[in-house]
Amino acid sequence: MSKSGCCERVCKLFSPSSSAPAESRRDLLVEGNQTQNQRQEQAPAKQQKLKMPKIFIVYYSMYGHVKQLALKVKEGIEKTGCEVVIYQVAETLPAEVLEKMHAPPKDAEIPVLDVHDLAQADGIIFGVPTRFGMLPAQMKAMFDATGGLWQTGALIGKPASVFFSTATLGGGQETTALTLVTQFSHHGMIYVPIGPSSPLIFSLDEIHGGSAYGAGTIAGPDGSRQPSELELGLATHQGEHFAKVVKALTLGREQL
Repeated sequence: MSKSGCCERVCKLFSPSSSAPAESRRDLLVEGNQTQNQRQEQAPAKQQKLKMPKIFIVYYSMYGHVKQLALKVKEGIEKTGCEVVIYQVAETLPAEVLEKMHAPPKDAEIPVLDVHDLAQADGIIFGVPTRFGMLPAQMKAMFDATGGLWQTGALIGKPASVFFSTATLGGGQETTALTLVTQFSHHGMIYVPIGPSSPLIFSLDEIHGGSAYGAGTIAGPDGSRQPSELELGLATHQGEHFAKVVKALTLGREQL
């Protein structure tokens, strides 16, 4: 029965001039209550079908600064209840070169990303050090290997974000992020910056990394400076902020 038809039937039954027997009125009330109960029973079942989004953190870190930020981003994502998986991208430099650069060994407990797995994520946040104001060759090599994903449109509509490390304040805290935006755009991904969403960005209590584009740290020319509590706090905030956006998009799409 259509909605208008149902309303017309109710009006007739309960109008003062209605000649409908009391039994019919009681039947209609019972029918309405049963329908309402069915809706209430179906609502929790529908909510149970909604799974929490899966978010990937994909980073490259030579001296550990970006890794520290990545772990804090992970903490922020976990606050929202989203599932999070952390990966590092493959190293492209030979071992003898890394040794001469005094680079510590990579964390063997964090798996190296297989680019085909990116399609499984509901959102991806990337962490990179800068190389003269741009993303490093290791991360670029990862993106260069995503041609198959581009061809199938596997990353279209997925939220993406970025955090970064530079040697100095003017060493790429904005431009490094912009060089990843081109990668996001060609894949049809949705770039999610942090903007002015945290007061930590505006702090003048110390020289610190981070910008509207994402969380960041300043490593110093020799890499000796480690991420400060402010910078780590901003990374945690970015993880939580990004996850909330991913959750809203993912759960909203499931209702379409």
